[in-house]
Amino acid sequence: MLGYGYWIHFFGPVLLGGSGFLLIQWTNFSRKRQQEKADANKTLGLTYQGQGMLDMAYEKYMQCAITDASVKNLLYSLALDFERKRMFNKALAIYRHIRTAGAFKDVDKRCERLQPLDNTIGMGPAAGRGETPLLMDDTNAMPTFGRYQLVKELGHGAMGTVYLGRDPKINREVAIKTLDYTEVETDELPDIKARFFREAEAAGKLSHPNIVSIYDVGEEHDMAYIAMELLQGETLDHYCKNEHLQPFDRVLTIIAEVAAALAYAHGQGVIHRDIKPANIMLLADGRAKVTDFGIARVVDASQTRTGVILGSPNYMSPEQVSCDKLDGRSDLFSMGIVLYELLAGAKPFKGDSISTILYAINHNAHTPIAEHRTGVPPCCETIVNKLLAKKPARRYKSADEALKAIRACLTELQ
Repeated sequence: MLGYGYWIHFFGPVLLGGSGFLLIQWTNFSRKRQQEKADANKTLGLTYQGQGMLDMAYEKYMQCAITDASVKNLLYSLALDFERKRMFNKALAIYRHIRTAGAFKDVDKRCERLQPLDNTIGMGPAAGRGETPLLMDDTNAMPTFGRYQLVKELGHGAMGTVYLGRDPKINREVAIKTLDYTEVETDELPDIKARFFREAEAAGKLSHPNIVSIYDVGEEHDMAYIAMELLQGETLDHYCKNEHLQPFDRVLTIIAEVAAALAYAHGQGVIHRDIKPANIMLLADGRAKVTDFGIARVVDASQTRTGVILGSPNYMSPEQVSCDKLDGRSDLFSMGIVLYELLAGAKPFKGDSISTILYAINHNAHTPIAEHRTGVPPCCETIVNKLLAKKPARRYKSADEALKAIRACLTELQ
């Protein structure tokens, strides 16, 4: 049979069938390997994303086929995380990649909204100046700092914007204060960073009923932040206005709590440097709390606002105006100005410009309280006069000594 060539008719189909079988087996094996590789990339990507390593998660997801619906969902989730971190250019790149495989969720709408931000978001200190919008309308990508979700903007402080935040782990509301690195000159950034974390650490160690508690400190790619106790109440600015002036004994009680806070902080080696009504909160339960310990020192270290006095000129001590070395008695002078305003409803040193105010602080006697408000107890005036002495040596030696005088005056009024 072999001689007549029958083997050719027999072997052909066998060879064809065997080749087809091997091809099918190889294809199945290849698909299985590709699927295993894709699953591994997706698993690694999820792990990296969960640890906040978004760039590494992006690399893994991009190795997966975009036609896979699960990959689209993973990339969409990653893009939302980039939005939360204010890295809008990276989020936009992912949305555009998803769009190459057809319509998906609200990707078109997000691309349209992020397009104007693509080339304006600072990715570090070398980027262009300008404030990055952290809270965007019409988005469910809630911005975050570390583990804290930003809910809304509360206002602006000396250091930067203040936000209402939420700690999702314990469902606690916090205040988030930010320091935008893009507002700091590149050559100054290392020093500002070091000073920021050093001051935050020192302030975070303060534990006193009249000092706001600091929970956490950290940094993102373009900002540093402090998470602190959220206070409900009014700043003393409200009570320095004539229509909201408090009884004398109430004023002394408030200032006694401020003095107690300063005595404790000074004992820990921490000087506030920016005591003013806006940095003292009067809570709903009547307690006073001092905020922003150490913030002034961080802000003062920046040279980015040339020609502008950083801090609060109306509440500076003479030694601050003269750029002399400071100790706790500088805070006492500032506290004296706050006490004066709470009693008189006016500032002790006035001027039509910053320079004239600073000159008055350094050289002029303060306006007598009686010119603004009659009936102020003599012991209150005595305390104010001693706190506002030009020379630190003529003030109270410490916040503890001032506290004793305030309490003695309070006892006298009662």
